[in-house]
Amino acid sequence: MNRKLLDILVCPICKGPLHYHKEQNELICKPDRLAYPIRDDIPVMLEDEARKLTAEEVE
Repeated sequence: MNRKLLDILVCPICKGPLHYHKEQNELICKPDRLAYPIRDDIPVMLEDEARKLTAEEVE
């Protein structure tokens, strides 16, 4: 994932920061408890495509 792209991307819902999880290849929004997938190095920033995080994953 391109570091410059990560620096400018924000959550499309709350406009908060996203955290990159390399193992799952996802961008995480902790306040909204959503994980946005990255497919072929392209972040899919659609709420319908996001995975809901469990309470344990948020911590």
